[in-house]
Amino acid sequence: MGSNSSKISDLPKNEYLKRLSGPEAISENDPFWNQLFSFSFSAPTSSTELKLLEEATISVCKSLVENNPRTGNLAALTKVFLARTRELRLSAECQNHIFIWQTHNALFIICCLLKVFICEMSEEELQLHFTYEEKLPGTYSSDSEDLLEELLCSLIQLITDTPLLDITYEISVEAISAMIVFLSCQLFHKEVLRQSISHKYLMQGPCLPYTSKLVKTLLYNFIRQEKPPPPGTHVFPQQSDGGGLLYGLASGVATGLWTVFTLGGVGSKAASPELTSPLANQSLLLLLVLVNLTDAPDIPNPYRQAVTSFKNTQDSSPFPSSVPHTFQINFNSLYTTLCEQQTSDQATLLLYTLLHQNANVRTYMLARTDMENLVLPILEILYHVEERNSHHVYMALIILLILTEDDGFNRSIHEVILKNITWYSERVLTEISLGSLLILVVIRTIQYNMTRTRDKYLHTNCLAALANMSAQFRSLHQYAAQRIISYTCRHLRRCVYLSDRLYSPRSPRSARQRCLSAPSDSGEELLSLTCSHILRSYASSLFSLLSKKHNKVLEQATQSLRGSLSSSDVPLPDYAQDLSVIEEVIRMMLEIINSCLTNSLHHNPNLVYALLYKRDLFEQFRTHPSFQDIMQNIDLVISFFSSRLLQSGAELSVERVLEIIKQGVVALPKDRLKKFPELKFKYVEEEQPEEFFIPYVWSLVYNSAVGLYWNPQDIQLFAMDSD
Repeated sequence: MGSNSSKISDLPKNEYLKRLSGPEAISENDPFWNQLFSFSFSAPTSSTELKLLEEATISVCKSLVENNPRTGNLAALTKVFLARTRELRLSAECQNHIFIWQTHNALFIICCLLKVFICEMSEEELQLHFTYEEKLPGTYSSDSEDLLEELLCSLIQLITDTPLLDITYEISVEAISAMIVFLSCQLFHKEVLRQSISHKYLMQGPCLPYTSKLVKTLLYNFIRQEKPPPPGTHVFPQQSDGGGLLYGLASGVATGLWTVFTLGGVGSKAASPELTSPLANQSLLLLLVLVNLTDAPDIPNPYRQAVTSFKNTQDSSPFPSSVPHTFQINFNSLYTTLCEQQTSDQATLLLYTLLHQNANVRTYMLARTDMENLVLPILEILYHVEERNSHHVYMALIILLILTEDDGFNRSIHEVILKNITWYSERVLTEISLGSLLILVVIRTIQYNMTRTRDKYLHTNCLAALANMSAQFRSLHQYAAQRIISYTCRHLRRCVYLSDRLYSPRSPRSARQRCLSAPSDSGEELLSLTCSHILRSYASSLFSLLSKKHNKVLEQATQSLRGSLSSSDVPLPDYAQDLSVIEEVIRMMLEIINSCLTNSLHHNPNLVYALLYKRDLFEQFRTHPSFQDIMQNIDLVISFFSSRLLQSGAELSVERVLEIIKQGVVALPKDRLKKFPELKFKYVEEEQPEEFFIPYVWSLVYNSAVGLYWNPQDIQLFAMDSD
């Protein structure tokens, strides 16, 4: 540091840092600070270099922790920075490049020190270090100011009040990074933090009035996707005399910052798409961290309140007086950016948050006439499920489920015709409706999940989205109709196979097999009732429906089956559980088919055609106890149209069959189709959703934040991937 170029490896030996962390107290007015802040070194561009910076900072911090109680240099450094921030806006207006550059460097030093301090000590110890001041032996200063709170409030003001210019871009990013670091104590706790000093600062006191302004600024930073200024002299314009040492240093650090912005600089980011806007990325991460803070005992999270209540700039209706932290934002710009940025986990999580919690945003999006711009990126995430992490896929599915709760959405997606979907490789789709494409992708996702991950929540949310859409299926593409029926048939055949393995009397009859094949066995009764107990319910909560009833029934069935086994028997196979899951899927697929036939038969001749093509397999299940009720309508449709086809002769072309189906639809008495309750599922968050979202958000910060590195061995909040 100081007025020389430095390498990361030289930092522990740097004379300015040694003095900062040493036993000598430094006055706030000492020229030392200007020298300390006039540094230039090659910015880290890889996880290895960031790790070196972390290790170098730790070395400095150890000395600072030892000496700071006597010197108060950490407080002095902070006060010098705070004094500079009060002049930052004026400096930006006056184009004072050097002042802004030095202020950025001061913040960079504070951020590096703060990150190590938070990792190595408790919040109470950290707060204490900001209270130490220079004092004579045997004296104690009892200054009542809370410097740590003042620093946080200053960072918020810097983010919200500093105009975004080329010369202020880097310091804006650094301020947001510092706030992320400020809240990073969560990383070092296994349990979700429900009370902390940083939460208290943010939710009450001088920081609270800035809530809506901060959220609005972070959202607009995300919306605008401002790129960093290009490297070169326009950030620090060269004087006519060639500048001098200070100009050279400034130019060097600007180029170094550009390098870290454009080349990355965060571990585990090799597979991430190129980061074009560090400010947007960092702003979105901070916003997600703030929104997912837990409520204080008597104070709801104000940042979540702001995100759930903001309105469109075109909405002139007054805000309810009971809603705090309100603001307005351009919904069209927000929608456009969300559509463009869905390749990242954090943008998908923001979309989920807004759709689920902000009724104004949800109403606006559902009223858009270009929903394909939003839905197609979500479908592409699901289509490339093998390349995405499970949380990203899960969020994409929940977004689809929320959208399909709206009947208007379910109707409109079948009216949007798409051409040449290049990323769909199973089949050439020259022309297909958005609704049919959605069906194809969701069924493909279910199939992938059933054969690979076997996540019950994943396939249930897929099936729930299809179920919500089923009554509004319109003009299904022949391939979509074929996939609905063929996927159902695949599980029907699997059901036959598993039932045979479980109950076949021809197998050698061990005690275990006698238990499985006994007609009166309570385990068999429970297995046969699994589907109806789980998916016949039209309750609003999918999670309760699955996690409580599904697990309870399976547990009872397994205990009953195992109760007859001696300790010497071989382990019980997975046939019982497999059969139960298969029956769930079959039941739901049959209900989806039935819902379509009951509500929109005349709109879907391709579905009837596909059903007739596979009628032999469906007829085998008309008396199955788990499906008998739902098979009535399907059996009626198969019988009715099979009879009409027989009357028309043996050799029929596809076109002729479709023509007969279209004619028969008019002749089929609608009152002969049994009415069932409408298939409707509503997404409901689990209790204590923070147990899922807080680790998820911080994993995104760990993997995606610009220029921030934490030692993976220190992370406690979530499991680290093995190298």
